[in-house]
Amino acid sequence: MVERKKNLNELRKSVRDKNIAGICGGFAEYTNTPSWLWRVIFLISLFISGLGLIAYIILWFYMPAGRKQ
Repeated sequence: MVERKKNLNELRKSVRDKNIAGICGGFAEYTNTPSWLWRVIFLISLFISGLGLIAYIILWFYMPAGRKQ
């Protein structure tokens, strides 16, 4: 079985799995992991260093919107 390489240009905000902006849902769809895990990662990085919030805000503005299916 040949696995197709993922292109970083395929990373987009999720249209279906979103609580605020769809960032964590987009990471979940791209990496095929649950979105709650990405939310926990962002929360942990928020409480440890505050970088989670900064990264989330930057991604909110620069990550392309998801495609409607």
